[in-house]
Amino acid sequence: MIWLWVMLAALATIAGIFWLGKLPATARPLAGAAVMLGLAGYALQGSPSLPGKPVAAPEEPEGFGDVIADQRQGMADRFGPAAQWLGMSDGFARTGKTELAAKTLEKGLARYPDNVDLWVGLGNALTAHGGGMMSPAAALAFDEAARRDPSHPAPPFFAGLALAQGGDLKGAEAVWGELLARSPADAPWRADLEMRLAQLRQAMGPRLPAEATEAP
Repeated sequence: MIWLWVMLAALATIAGIFWLGKLPATARPLAGAAVMLGLAGYALQGSPSLPGKPVAAPEEPEGFGDVIADQRQGMADRFGPAAQWLGMSDGFARTGKTELAAKTLEKGLARYPDNVDLWVGLGNALTAHGGGMMSPAAALAFDEAARRDPSHPAPPFFAGLALAQGGDLKGAEAVWGELLARSPADAPWRADLEMRLAQLRQAMGPRLPAEATEAP
């Protein structure tokens, strides 16, 4: 039965090309041959009788938007021009739409190209879109944020987080160690940073005395 519908669809296509499309007579044999060639290929490789099977969407970092929103810990301006763009981006990220999250922040940066929070958010979104690995584009976004405000804690904090997630523990330790050294004692992010740095160093395992003296 299914092949009957396939043949009817092919005939309808040919009729549409010949008459509705007003194809010139000289081109009709070629068009008809193209349709029949496609039908022959489907007959050889197609399986119209098999039941449909939905394709699972690629797995995205679960709850990424919630995690990033929680980790900002006073690092981002909640009421400035970046707030609405960050909010929309977080909303997309929570549902796994990391590409839309990144594109949203790119639109925000088109209006506010010097906003540090938007550059950091773009770095986070690009890292999430890369499956938790810091891509060159994400690294560039973090660098742009740090270049615009070298004293801002968010660029090194999230750059270190991306490095750690990607397996570069030594690089993450260097970035976080420098941030901790210049963070005030009452900084709202300091306790979390100290905890992460301690966990990172524990994961790195024991080091030689020369390496230990180099750590901040």
